[in-house]
Amino acid sequence: MRKLADGGPKLRESMCLKVPKQYGEKTLILANRLKIVNNGIEIQRDQDFVYIPLVRKPSGDESRNLKEQVAGCKLSTYVFRERKKHEPSLIELLEDKLPPHLLASLPHSADFVGDIAIIEVSPELDPHKKIIGEAILKTNKNVRTVLAKAGAVSGTYRLREFSVIAGEAKTETVHKEYGCQYHVDVAKVYFSPRLSYEHNRVASLVKKGETVIDLFTGVGPFAIQIAKNRENVEVYAVDVNPHAIEYLKRNIRLNRVEEKVHPILGDARRVVNEKLFGVADRVIMNLPEKAIEFVDASCKAMKPSGGVAHFYCFVDASDSLDNVKGRFVEAVEKWGRKVEEILFFRRVRATAPCEWQIVVDARIH
Repeated sequence: MRKLADGGPKLRESMCLKVPKQYGEKTLILANRLKIVNNGIEIQRDQDFVYIPLVRKPSGDESRNLKEQVAGCKLSTYVFRERKKHEPSLIELLEDKLPPHLLASLPHSADFVGDIAIIEVSPELDPHKKIIGEAILKTNKNVRTVLAKAGAVSGTYRLREFSVIAGEAKTETVHKEYGCQYHVDVAKVYFSPRLSYEHNRVASLVKKGETVIDLFTGVGPFAIQIAKNRENVEVYAVDVNPHAIEYLKRNIRLNRVEEKVHPILGDARRVVNEKLFGVADRVIMNLPEKAIEFVDASCKAMKPSGGVAHFYCFVDASDSLDNVKGRFVEAVEKWGRKVEEILFFRRVRATAPCEWQIVVDARIH
């Protein structure tokens, strides 16, 4: 998630008035009266002088008048920074199109997946969502489609309904993240750009030669980043959603990790029992709604000597991180393993008012 609506300032050489610093303000007032100041360029200063950019050369009389009133004033050239053009904010674009009491309800942030912006529109703004979408296109030049959430994440595939409120009528795009690219259709597969840091963090922990099982891989953001950035690894990427596996296969080819990532369609528990029993050094469990129900699959997937689990879950504000860790430890012990050490835990992101997604990294013996 990032805020709704820049490059660095451009440099340009321009004619200017060069005056000692103590006369800068006086000279600017005089130059403004003559209407010769270039307001599109920032006034510059150094240790001794002020440089006032000009739109034209002062006439003979104007030049004599300036020199008479300002000691040391002379015509010169200097390299200036162009003033950054003011880009109107979402509120500024809509302040004459929406009733004032609705401006406070405008979305302040969006999820950007490739060239698609995804926003949440409150019920009172629903009749105005089209003009809100058009304003988002104007304030975010790289966005070609604006989607409004039309329901909660639900179902086995963790999907959400969307409505197109501006731009191209599409839900498919290519998303870039930490040097990897992903084909994704947000209406057919679960994908969250808010997890980009986690994808990179977990990938950075994988060691050369490891075998990794990504139990709920989606389009492969964990699996592909691991494969692309780590040597001599094997990643088994499992998902029950056939659309996710098809996109994963495209992404494996796109990122050239065909030899490292092995896509498998099927229920995580069944796939582990049938194909991946006891092979993993590391298991990723990014199914926060139900990951606790698949701790048995994670334990069975690990090598007899053990490994590392990355466990994700949701927790509300009334719960504690210690309780989360405790539930995970109990679930591991239920399946004949033991948590040797909690390596790391943190709140990953807010998912609803008073609700967080949590990650627990644990070494399991």
